[in-house]
Amino acid sequence: MNFTVDRADFGTLNGAPVELIRLGNGTVEASILTYGASIHAMRVPDREGRLGDVALGHATLAEYIDQPQYMGSTVGRIANRVAGGRFLLDGTEYRVPINNGPNSLHGGDCGFDKANWSILALDNADEASVTLGHVSPDGDQGYPGTLTVTARYALDAANTLHVDYRAVADAVTAVALSNHVYWNLAGEGSGRSALDHVLTIPADAYLATDDSAIPTGEVRPVAGSAFDFRAPMPIVTRVRDAREPQLRIGRGYDHNWIVARDIADHLRLMAHVVDPVSGRVMEVHSTQPGLQFYSGNFLDGSSVGKDRRMYRMGDAIVLEPQQFPDTVNRPEFGSVRLEPGQIYRNRIAWRFGVESA
Repeated sequence: MNFTVDRADFGTLNGAPVELIRLGNGTVEASILTYGASIHAMRVPDREGRLGDVALGHATLAEYIDQPQYMGSTVGRIANRVAGGRFLLDGTEYRVPINNGPNSLHGGDCGFDKANWSILALDNADEASVTLGHVSPDGDQGYPGTLTVTARYALDAANTLHVDYRAVADAVTAVALSNHVYWNLAGEGSGRSALDHVLTIPADAYLATDDSAIPTGEVRPVAGSAFDFRAPMPIVTRVRDAREPQLRIGRGYDHNWIVARDIADHLRLMAHVVDPVSGRVMEVHSTQPGLQFYSGNFLDGSSVGKDRRMYRMGDAIVLEPQQFPDTVNRPEFGSVRLEPGQIYRNRIAWRFGVESA
């Protein structure tokens, strides 16, 4: 197979070049930005062999900066929300920016999504890959310790895009990374809603939240509820069910499903998505225990996509493999503590294919 890796200019940030790296295998193509270590585009065929870009994003760097909605971004130091923008480590309280109601979201005002990562390596031997790096200094957004992070994106022969996140710190800190790519398997400029996708999540329970989207600590079974995606279900079927108070809180889905209770050393299935019209199929795999499913509830037309269409509610879905939200404040959820020299790791894979009509 002929793997290709190409680089192109995508603008300038604070005097430094922002680059776009295209990874190809002859069938599909992924475009990765150094800005936010982001997935800018993912071009995959439908059942007729027609390529379409299934990842939301912007045409220019200026739009990414002016319309920040974590499009395809790497989010951290801690993905998702930290209650009250504070947490304790070894008896010391740390305060991080409050940028989502009363809480901190995705690392704060200037999280990893707004950093211009460095290109550390490119390769097109056994797969097409780019390794990006970023150093977050001690005190960055209130987090302790200098954190050195890498994100290796690789496209293989099986039409699977992988990202391998690794991080190491020089002092005790907290870290939980993920990727916030918005998916629409119909095509980001198709004008068709992602809520018509058929979703499967292999999880028996989810985390209930308060009215600021912070988990209350209650683990609820999905059985008999609008949160049951154990069998394939069109998202639109129950996303606007006003009888479900949890859906009213977030104007749709914005919750964490409990796929497992532990971090694995191997990839496991987190979600399966089908667009019945195009036939495109995507599987999400990860080593993480939780899956945050967000149904694009706050896409309000303020963001303009690559196809020059306004992104509106339901135009995409987000499936973020991660440790449970606010784990830094809830030891019963596990731990996001990182010791000096310890290696943090999160592996995610997006596998693409088609189903017959």
